[in-house]
Amino acid sequence: MGTENVKLFLRELLVGSVSKVARLLITNAKGKGVDKKNTNRYIPGMSETGLSKAERTKHFIIEKSGPIFNRKGYAGTSLSDLTKATGLTKGSIYGNFKNKDEVAECAFHHNLSFIIEALTSEIDKAETYIEKLLVYPRVYRRNITAMIAIGGCPILNTVIDADNTNDTLRSLAVDTIVDWKRAIMGLVRKGKSAEEIKTDTDETVVAENIICLIEGGNAMTKATGEESYIRNAIDQTERIIEAIQA
Repeated sequence: MGTENVKLFLRELLVGSVSKVARLLITNAKGKGVDKKNTNRYIPGMSETGLSKAERTKHFIIEKSGPIFNRKGYAGTSLSDLTKATGLTKGSIYGNFKNKDEVAECAFHHNLSFIIEALTSEIDKAETYIEKLLVYPRVYRRNITAMIAIGGCPILNTVIDADNTNDTLRSLAVDTIVDWKRAIMGLVRKGKSAEEIKTDTDETVVAENIICLIEGGNAMTKATGEESYIRNAIDQTERIIEAIQA
């Protein structure tokens, strides 16, 4: 999946447009309208049904390597880590991916897909824009234990780890944050138009506060091992959202 398609995929999921995402996944799976060199990239959440043996092998490698990259980071993950996790040889891994960079990029999409899928279903079901915004803290609260178990938030981990080691990975993570911010701002603007959110609400401030609180809380919890940081950050995020209700 090319970079532009990944950005579109994330943006559509973050705003909860399930039908558009489905069409995008089908298009990418068939290799139409995308960079032909990247059509065999792993698609988050994609079923193995109908995949070729080679595609199933890629799917398997990414599922096994995703948690390792998230816990150990790009620089800290070695080829021996990947062969140990998958039970495959070096030749088998590099027979399916050009290099470690490509495995890491696909692993990032895989790790991120769990958050996106959880957010998507809830945002789509929410009836008001305040409820849609509250999905963010509520989903993160429900998944605190799971997030800790996989080594923390993949967005935060990738931004920090790849800052001086992998420009492509860092760019993917930063693009995800930018799209997340735009999605929140869009919900706030629509909420104001629907007279559900106070008209003097600054959507940029709201979006940045939500992201900083959630990711900052995740960072402190990962560093200290104390869940109170992320729980208090999530509580404050909810208060910020509830305060802008008209």
